Amino acid sequence: MTALPPLDELYRLHRQRALAVVRRIVKDADEAEDVVQEVFVRLYSKTVHFDGKAACTTWLHRILVNSSINCLRAKKRRGKLETPLTFVEDPEAKAVGNERHALLLEALQHLSEQHRLVVTLRDVRGYSYPDIARMLGLPEGTVKSALNRGRTRLAKVMAAKEPEALEWAAADDD
Repeated sequence: MTALPPLDELYRLHRQRALAVVRRIVKDADEAEDVVQEVFVRLYSKTVHFDGKAACTTWLHRILVNSSINCLRAKKRRGKLETPLTFVEDPEAKAVGNERHALLLEALQHLSEQHRLVVTLRDVRGYSYPDIARMLGLPEGTVKSALNRGRTRLAKVMAAKEPEALEWAAADDD
């Protein structure tokens, strides 16, 4: 089994290439910096393991690509849930947005603590399944199951209060 070079050397040797790879995927220099930094933090904290089956550069490239894709997915989910920060001139549209936000917050209170945490961490904060599993001390399969059940319950609660909310709450890109 081949060992990884020291982390500082790995970072120094591969940072520029890593940024280039991630920038091509996420198409945003700031996001790319964040993804590369997150990957190297994960390497430093030993949450990712190198098994030596592939070259170190191939292994690192795969981690960067997967992390970039996760970043895009999280950004897409956040876009569905976040209210735009721009001012809405139309009072009716603003009222609908405020009502929907209040409905979501209220509906989240109807979930169990585990479901609420998993839905919030995944759909609002954009964490990956392995990250959520690690944070909550749960198996990844349990996280996926709790997310599915939480989303389903959230959609039902929202639909009971606002029927057209079912379509919005059940939207899923996974």
